Amino acid sequence: MTQRSAIRAEAARLRASFEAEGAQPVETAILQPAEVLLDLYGEDIRARAYVTSDALRGEQMLRPDFTVPVVQMHMEHGAEPACYTYSGEVFRRQEDDPERANEYMQVGFEVFERDAPEAADARVFSIIFNTLKPLGLRAATGDIGVLMAAVDGLHTSERRKRALRRHIWRPRRFRALIDRFSGRVPVPDSRAALLSMADPMSGVAPVIGMRQEVEILSRIKALQEDAATDPISENEVALIDAVLSVRETSDNALSHLRDIAVDMSTIQPAVDRLARRLEALETRGIDVTRLDFEASYGRTNMEYYDGFVFGFYAENRPDLPPVATGGRYDALTRHLGRGREIPAVGGVIRPGLVVELGGLT
Repeated sequence: MTQRSAIRAEAARLRASFEAEGAQPVETAILQPAEVLLDLYGEDIRARAYVTSDALRGEQMLRPDFTVPVVQMHMEHGAEPACYTYSGEVFRRQEDDPERANEYMQVGFEVFERDAPEAADARVFSIIFNTLKPLGLRAATGDIGVLMAAVDGLHTSERRKRALRRHIWRPRRFRALIDRFSGRVPVPDSRAALLSMADPMSGVAPVIGMRQEVEILSRIKALQEDAATDPISENEVALIDAVLSVRETSDNALSHLRDIAVDMSTIQPAVDRLARRLEALETRGIDVTRLDFEASYGRTNMEYYDGFVFGFYAENRPDLPPVATGGRYDALTRHLGRGREIPAVGGVIRPGLVVELGGLT
């Protein structure tokens, strides 16, 4: 049996196991409208997706993942609650790491459940956990929602909060914004000179290029408003850093986050959700005292997740990407549902990596 046929056989077994858990099998097109993905991710996605053009359909992308088209399908005509499974190839450009595959199989399990989100989190995680147990993988978990709640609790402008929320998945940019908004780094000379001008547009040459004068003026006004905003306090920066530094077993992480919530009450609802999730995981037989939790986990490669996140790793093969990943993406359903939303959580397994690690049978 060739490697490719072995991967397809493993994918079929995984999909069948998800069907046995009540998931409805679905298919999605390999070519996806680029407009939807660009609207969701911005132009950054071009750097990691294969883009083509069609005279009738416009820009198209080879499917970079399944979650977006599955959510679109569900929001258009799915019932509630719903559970889906799928398998097929996804395509990712790997120009920064040519050793990584740019085409590989994914098998997924997605749950749309309004009434018991923490139980749904536990269901998805435990099914994947038990499926992959023969491989002896390390499970990592986190919760983007805790950090989002911490940002929402900052005593600063809504504009600054939006900027921080937008860059939660870009840790370096997020840190640079925190340093700037707290006054830890000086204002660049060019910006200070611009802000000191009574009329920043006086003496400017005629506007050429893509930006209109009204857009330039709007940006200058935003910079002026930001300059007039008080810096984020050192105490609040310390609390953000405290949240980001939580990296313990899940039970100890919950205790630590409860302590932080005493001084940052806006994270309390997110901490309560974490507590309910851990209870639901325990009900499903997961030992949370041995389950790793990292508050900053998932910030570099899980852009549409906004709550619970997880991944499974082969510790004896640090050269491999995660064998499985997943998480909660409630905001994505709202975005693609044009205002309608339903809590949703899912995960994907890479059967190619399962085969490389020896398989599940």
